[in-house]
Amino acid sequence: MSDELTITLPDGTPKKVARGTSVADFIRMQIGTGLAKAALYAKLDDEELDLTRPLERGGALKVFTNKSPEGLDLIRHDAAHVVASVVQRLFLGTQVTIGPSIEDGFYYDFYKETPFTPDDLARIETAANEEIKRDQAFVRRELSKDEAISFFQNKGEKFKVEIVEDIFAKGARTLTVYRHGDWTDFCLGPHAPSTGRIGFIKILSSSGAHWRGDPRNPMLQRVYGTAFFSKAELEAHLARLEEAKKRDHRKLGKDLGLFTFHPFAPGAAFWEPKGTTLYTVLSNAMRRLLLKNGYVEIKTPLLFNRGLWEKSGHWGKYKENMFLVEDSDTKEHDFSLKPMNCPSHHLYYSMKKYSYRDLPLRFHSQDVLHRNESSGTLGGLTRVRQFAQDDAHIYAAESQITDEVKRFVGLLEVIYKAFGLTYSAKFSTRPNARLGDDAQWDRSEAALKTALEATGLAYEIKPGEGAFYGPKIDFDVGDSIGRKWQLGTIQLDYLAPERFDLTYVGDDNREHRPVVIHRAIYGSFERFIAILVEHYAGAFPVWLAPVQATVLTLSEKYVDYGRAVLGRLTDAGARVELDESADKLGAKIRNAEIMKIPYLLVVGEKEASAQTVAVRGHGGKDLGTLPLEAFTKQLSAEGNIPF
Repeated sequence: MSDELTITLPDGTPKKVARGTSVADFIRMQIGTGLAKAALYAKLDDEELDLTRPLERGGALKVFTNKSPEGLDLIRHDAAHVVASVVQRLFLGTQVTIGPSIEDGFYYDFYKETPFTPDDLARIETAANEEIKRDQAFVRRELSKDEAISFFQNKGEKFKVEIVEDIFAKGARTLTVYRHGDWTDFCLGPHAPSTGRIGFIKILSSSGAHWRGDPRNPMLQRVYGTAFFSKAELEAHLARLEEAKKRDHRKLGKDLGLFTFHPFAPGAAFWEPKGTTLYTVLSNAMRRLLLKNGYVEIKTPLLFNRGLWEKSGHWGKYKENMFLVEDSDTKEHDFSLKPMNCPSHHLYYSMKKYSYRDLPLRFHSQDVLHRNESSGTLGGLTRVRQFAQDDAHIYAAESQITDEVKRFVGLLEVIYKAFGLTYSAKFSTRPNARLGDDAQWDRSEAALKTALEATGLAYEIKPGEGAFYGPKIDFDVGDSIGRKWQLGTIQLDYLAPERFDLTYVGDDNREHRPVVIHRAIYGSFERFIAILVEHYAGAFPVWLAPVQATVLTLSEKYVDYGRAVLGRLTDAGARVELDESADKLGAKIRNAEIMKIPYLLVVGEKEASAQTVAVRGHGGKDLGTLPLEAFTKQLSAEGNIPF
């Protein structure tokens, strides 16, 4: 074994280094002292390394600093360790469990007999930030099974012991632990060199959470927090959180009369009249766009025998997420409500014969779907059990993949632009748990990557995050306050045509397999509406608003003219309401503002005699007095769906 290793830098430059050199020393000697000071951790090929780790093999090395998203994720995990250490110091007898970094922060679960109070959380935050200032080193070591179990047993950490036993039962040879100060936790790592690199910690909230998510297990106390490298970044994030609270779709959905829920139907929305209008506008807009672009709409059954799900592979891999229905003859749960449209579309395709001249076939559905999500994960419209998608499946020849992906991206661009949503692409490759052989995956990944690159979009690679049947391109959208949401997706499937024996007759008069392209742009209507409510803070553009204008009468004397204005605008296709109540004008305006209606039309003696309307925009903007016919044309133009 050579004592000299070759380490390749991100720009392709090879560097020679002695085996056993620490990552930190390599960076300092071979790259520069500036990067050495800024470095948090490194990755050698796919292995993440602390800076103190010795280099024992060659490979491609990438260094992460506070300028990278990975660096921010790292210090948030570091922060979870710091928070756990101070909780155990402040609240004697508290046991620790797990504490991962999550999107925008971290949490740690504790076993404590009483919940944390707001005062407790404030004490934890103060103590955690004091711990950062001590700048204690994170020190890594490895323990054998006996050493690890003995270590945590002696500390009285029964939850840790349970996790350690599970880890070794799965074949681990050693357990990695990290110490800062006098506190130790097990962790795969990596960690920053010291607690001082974290920056600033903010404790956000606490809640209850069952151990391992099982209601039969003890209740834990979960502390949520976040961390940022600078105070300015933290304060900007907290400001975004405050803005997000104001925009919470659950609150606005209730205040604006869009949707509601009932305990008798958990995870399934009741759409109120205004919410139904919003839903219908989005549904019809998508339907119209797709029909103009070569799709055909079909509807398929809601309930299917297990035979379909066995053929598709879902019975073995997805059964726990399906609502099973008992067969009245066999008394077995051999039927399921469909959780997705794909298998039923494949079944529909298989019932007919197609020629290469018929391809590509683009089947679109907006059928109701059901997924058996656990009750603890349900939340407003973003996680539901009953939903619908702007779903479509394209059956194409392999040579048509690139054109179909480009066509899809073109539609996606039009739609997201109409809502003022920015987007970015991610290319996800084969997961560990998958169907199909490596040759098939090589072929599908290469085909989808070629198609993606033909669109000219920049993209991020997400190794191992593909669907179990094929690679995919996911699209993250950015909303008006900078949050990211995963929405659109396009997935390439070579497996379904094999499992369903799908064929078409080629120009050589022989049977060939099509490929299947799964695709959606909204995703689910429910989740998309939740995002739009928060994106617009409930103040929808005119074309999307459930009520586009409300007519406000100055007094009972002008009700007849108010009704005439309502009738004229309604006849022109606008969605308009009339407030002919006896309330004073100020109260009527306040009520309309609360409902975030785009236009308020005040009518009194002057307007009635001149056949005009006094127009106010949402937010108190005085837009002057317009002839009724002129405003009708303006509202009609603004009400046109922009795609």
